[in-house]
Amino acid sequence: MNQIHPMQGGNSMRQNKKTFRKRTNPLKDSKVVDYLDPKFLNRFVNDQGKILPKRITGVNGYQQRQIAKAIKYARHLALMPFVAQDIA
Repeated sequence: MNQIHPMQGGNSMRQNKKTFRKRTNPLKDSKVVDYLDPKFLNRFVNDQGKILPKRITGVNGYQQRQIAKAIKYARHLALMPFVAQDIA
């Protein structure tokens, strides 16, 4: 008789929350992102060739904008592919 209805919440619902630790910034306090280094820029691109968001990479907003611009420059210079290569 003392059970809480599942839709009412309570302390039992809080146990399912996942705690995430803050990711370390891979760029530290660096102000420069080099677009001529595709090996470094590949850390910020997923396997499909999409640019990863800053909540996953752990960089701040200023650095994320620099990384996005550097990846786009590297793509135009044919240092990085626009899309992932087909594995067939």
